[in-house]
Amino acid sequence: MVFLLAAVSNISRGAEEQLLTQGLDQPVEILRDSWGIAHIYARTEHDLFFAQGFNAARDRLFQLELWRRQATGTMAELRGPEALQGDVGARLLKFRGEMTKELAHYHPRGAGIITAFVEGINAYIDLTIREPERLPLPFLILGITPGHWTPEVVVSRHNGLFRNATQEVQFAQLVHLLGSDRTRALLNLHPGQPDLIPDKAVDTALISRDILERYAASRAGVQFAPKDVTPEFRRDDLPDEEELSATSSFLPELENDPGLLGSNNWAIAGNRTLSGRPLLANDPHRSMQIPSLRYWVHLVGPGWDVIGGGEPALPGVSIGHNRRGAWGLTIFPIDQEDLYVYETNPNNPLQYRYGDGWESMRVVPEIFTVKGEGETTVDLKFTRHGPVLYEDPEHHRAYALRAAWLEVGTAPYLASLRMNQAATWEEFREACRYSFTPSENMIWADVDGHIGWQAVGLAPIRRGWDGLLPVPGDGRYEWEGYLPAEELPHRIDPPEGWLGSANQDNLPPGYPHAIGFVWADPFRFARVAEVLNSGRLLALGDMVQLQQDELSIPARLLIPLLRGLEPKDDRTRQGLDRLTSWDFVLDRDSIAAAIYVTWEKHLKDAVGQRFMHEEARSVLPPRSISTQKVIQWLTSPDGRLGPDPVAERDALLIDALQQAQVELTQRLGEDMSHWNYGQSQLKHIHLFHALSEAVDDATRARLDPEPRPRGGNGSTVNNTSDADNQASGASFRLIAVVGDWDRSLGTNAPGQSGDPSSPHYDDLLGPWSQGRTFPVISSRSGVEKVTETILHLLPVTGDTQTDQAQPPDGTR
Repeated sequence: MVFLLAAVSNISRGAEEQLLTQGLDQPVEILRDSWGIAHIYARTEHDLFFAQGFNAARDRLFQLELWRRQATGTMAELRGPEALQGDVGARLLKFRGEMTKELAHYHPRGAGIITAFVEGINAYIDLTIREPERLPLPFLILGITPGHWTPEVVVSRHNGLFRNATQEVQFAQLVHLLGSDRTRALLNLHPGQPDLIPDKAVDTALISRDILERYAASRAGVQFAPKDVTPEFRRDDLPDEEELSATSSFLPELENDPGLLGSNNWAIAGNRTLSGRPLLANDPHRSMQIPSLRYWVHLVGPGWDVIGGGEPALPGVSIGHNRRGAWGLTIFPIDQEDLYVYETNPNNPLQYRYGDGWESMRVVPEIFTVKGEGETTVDLKFTRHGPVLYEDPEHHRAYALRAAWLEVGTAPYLASLRMNQAATWEEFREACRYSFTPSENMIWADVDGHIGWQAVGLAPIRRGWDGLLPVPGDGRYEWEGYLPAEELPHRIDPPEGWLGSANQDNLPPGYPHAIGFVWADPFRFARVAEVLNSGRLLALGDMVQLQQDELSIPARLLIPLLRGLEPKDDRTRQGLDRLTSWDFVLDRDSIAAAIYVTWEKHLKDAVGQRFMHEEARSVLPPRSISTQKVIQWLTSPDGRLGPDPVAERDALLIDALQQAQVELTQRLGEDMSHWNYGQSQLKHIHLFHALSEAVDDATRARLDPEPRPRGGNGSTVNNTSDADNQASGASFRLIAVVGDWDRSLGTNAPGQSGDPSSPHYDDLLGPWSQGRTFPVISSRSGVEKVTETILHLLPVTGDTQTDQAQPPDGTR
């Protein structure tokens, strides 16, 4: 049902605005603070989430429109045939279960909350229809208007962090090229020694990335071309391929980017802090975008008082605090996908072998509208395990995806609605039982002094197989349900006085269940533990410094290997001297940091040359090999390096350093004193809007913020990814001071708004890039002191003047 805004009465009183809004029950106030955070005060639960949706659309309308089109598989209407495979993938992988059960899963009143949120989004969309001048610039560039939302869009899975099918294809290709033993030695899989022996019925020679074309396309970044935009804004020259690869916002989640498995969180008990209050810190890492993927909001209404960050397309708060406790998350990498390989009937390709017979695929025709080509129909096919991603008629094979995230209740982050109202550790753990995807390390700290960790996520039970390779779909490899939530690991009030995670292998010793085998390297967590185990009492400022920490433990382990070695030339000797006298901090102003990071890349290339042939390197690029494995191989060299492993290792170290010197000279010039790490030719952040490559220079200047220097890399607590232009990291951060909530701190880059004309479009990017935070104020009195604007949403009633005279109950 679409809720229209009545005729709008704008009453200007300084920075105040009033809107008569059909669909509201009671008046709502939205106070926007100096950092662009909306503090929403409502008298009913319905109005609270209606207003959240309305406000999210007010700030992020174009982002929401792209989200809607990606979720519904309608992007080809804007971008033409090149977007069709993504649309097909989106509909192939959409949730097709019972919506009544789905909406009820996320909260006891989930259907009402999600519906109200959608109504609010649609109310703002209707306002832009009545007043087109409210449409942000990207809509004018494309010459489009936004479409209405439905609850199905909110619960879509298209933006989830899912990766296991991609890994299965990659591992199968490596096994084909290298064999099982060499592949296992190359990969950093643990705990234990997982089996990498493919079933004899699976021909690994047939496994290619083509199988995942639709899967990958459905999650690819949105990037418009000049042909997509109106002539008024269109660029005249065509972008070259290098520019095409460099300019992309709404980025794809690349499985080989360490930053995507790169979040940090920790909670510290009050007896370990100077104030005596628990502290909780979280910096979830995702692709860097403009606008940011994360969005701050403060929700106050009956039974609700919660502030924090989530995704603008979702009601509630994913990471934040209420008046009783704070929580945060990092990825806990449960393997939630399996790729099934079927033998298909040579006489009927719609049948696949299962057990002793043939089963028929279910066929669902879908109509797609393609810009410039009209309508086309594509048959989507499904087996008992899930959607068919790829068919190989020549070899009579088909490939389907079994995905835990297609079950009821697996919309990413939505179960945080239950967490938003948790008042105790027990209530928080109960809320966690409903959190299925992404699989996460949830941490908690409360005013009663408790801190806790709870792993969450649907964990498939596989009997006798590890889930690391594609398996036959003939019935011999079936999931036996899911691990009960209470059997997932957890801790409460540990004796060391703190707990946390950084995507490292944190399974308790002897944990009996096979959750997954692909974890982040342990370096970020090791650095967090190093600081938090210092024995001193910790303060808020220590949390800020630790989130921004750029000490490289890999550098600290690798550089001692250079001591005593003799370079072949004076130039390389100068680089070696800088490294061996360096403090191992990847500071943006450091020359040694530039030399080290470039050297490490060449080291990985050299290791790849020794351990993998060219074809295998195309499957697993050497620079994406686990840094932990590379350090192990170089610290304890073996016969793979040659008959004299130590001498070969030492030569490799010096050769890589020499190559790094050559590269830096070519990129930065002869003068080593100018080789600062954080500069546009090396480590920086330059955000590009999805429309950036399509528009003229003047418009592009309005869309793209200026680049900023960065430090760190994918192995530092301040995880800035291993790309020169930071591809992923913590745009959003929270540091919560439990019980003294107004002292909490946060970040969000580049800003709260997605409208280029807004003062909050990129106002937080500069402070963020310099490691600065803003205060996260949540008391009403505190919020009023930093309020920048006020929006009054008024219901269409017979006595609007009376309604507007009184604020929502309990908010003053």
